Amino acid sequence: MFRMLLTLSLVCLFDARGAVASDGQTAQPSRPAIAVAVPDATQELVLRDSTRAIGRVERVDGAHITFRTTSGAAVDVNESDIVSVRTVTGRIVNGEFLPADSNPTRLFFAPTGRALRQGEGYVGVYEIMLPFVQVGLTDRISIGAGTPLFFGSGTEHPFWVTPKVQVFNGTSTQAAVGILHFMNVGDGNLGIAYSVVTHGSADSAVTAGVGYAYERTSDDHHGAGVVMIGGERRVSRGVKLVTENYVWRGGGIVMGGVRWLGENLSADFGLAAPLGLDETIVFPMVNVVWRFSGKRAPN
Repeated sequence: MFRMLLTLSLVCLFDARGAVASDGQTAQPSRPAIAVAVPDATQELVLRDSTRAIGRVERVDGAHITFRTTSGAAVDVNESDIVSVRTVTGRIVNGEFLPADSNPTRLFFAPTGRALRQGEGYVGVYEIMLPFVQVGLTDRISIGAGTPLFFGSGTEHPFWVTPKVQVFNGTSTQAAVGILHFMNVGDGNLGIAYSVVTHGSADSAVTAGVGYAYERTSDDHHGAGVVMIGGERRVSRGVKLVTENYVWRGGGIVMGGVRWLGENLSADFGLAAPLGLDETIVFPMVNVVWRFSGKRAPN
């Protein structure tokens, strides 16, 4: 039995590392052939000496590759010196490539007027304990859900759903409507029906919204209006400033912080302070979101 397990282990290790060629050398995994980039594509070139360049493959002549950078310089390299060439999303501003915000359809918690495209989506967690997911059903309609990791014993598991529909998509202005509906909360349900408008670019925009917050129980129904105004501004290649603020009758809340921008991962770090209380209370906000799908992020 020991010899059989050892043999199986060696076979698995051998298979994971790659087959051994007849000349005794380990065969290297094949790499897709490098081709001339399609028009308007932006690519990242990585060389074996760790050099990185942003631009596009302009010419392929056998093993000789010509890569044109965003600044206009031509880089001539041999294919054997290339680690990878991949398409990236983002914009070129003043000669600098800015990766796309991987989470443009949200501020901290509130949605923006932007929409996920069909097949795109994201998974994340609010405040470490509130996981959620949102998926684009079409280029304008998305649906999501979430649930707390911990909740009181003896009650049904609470969760929320977040349908959203984009009703307008202009060059610099987008608008959407949706519902954030919580179920199995106490002896009833609650939520907020909203409409939001976002104006600006992917790097600097303002979002304003109005909503109707409601609570329904078997005995009663309550509701109140809510106004939200927020904004985002990119201050560097990988950092955005984000603010999100609410006002309702008798109170409100202000939020502010930063968003770290990765290729498909973003992380929010901020502070929130309720208004209308007898004392000042500030609590931290930590959100992490991972976007999936190879499609280009919406602007």
